Amino acid sequence: MIAQDVPVICVGGSAGGQDAYQRLLQNLPPDLGAAIVIVNHLRTVSTHLHEILPNYTAMPVELITEGLDIRPNHVFIIPSQRDLHVLNGEFRLKPISKPRGWPDVITVFLRSLTEHWHGRLVAVIVSGYDGDGADALCAIRNCGGTTIAQLPASAGQPDMPDSAIASGCVDFILAPEQIADQIMKIIRPANSN
Repeated sequence: MIAQDVPVICVGGSAGGQDAYQRLLQNLPPDLGAAIVIVNHLRTVSTHLHEILPNYTAMPVELITEGLDIRPNHVFIIPSQRDLHVLNGEFRLKPISKPRGWPDVITVFLRSLTEHWHGRLVAVIVSGYDGDGADALCAIRNCGGTTIAQLPASAGQPDMPDSAIASGCVDFILAPEQIADQIMKIIRPANSN
């Protein structure tokens, strides 16, 4: 039986997001005690993040497959052209529900977490075009989660952080290295000074 109370940190991004993911992972310890799920919205090209990001963290980095268990101290990467959900402690993949226009895969995943996950939730929106993720931030906050947007000035493409901030439901606005510090305070409050 997989524990469904593991803290989950969803990091959603798009254009310019890779820089933010690298800077964030470099500043998180490998024994953080949370699952990190990177939801990078790509419409047509395949992701290579599962090949690139192991250079920036000692945590295992896995491309998500159907039914994969959600485990702490792992980095999970959404595959392209899929919506991501959680159910019974596992990742579930479905055909992308919005194949045209800007994807909303971050919003879809965050909403699934609010409905089907019992652990602490942290939603982080980093560099990217459009406003994916913003529509789910209030729901994350309403179920006791924490919401963070990348400081727009530190983002290669500030549209997504700007949209997140405009939702009125962002708790912290920080550069990637500061986001790592804030995550540590949330996940390990007893160890943070």
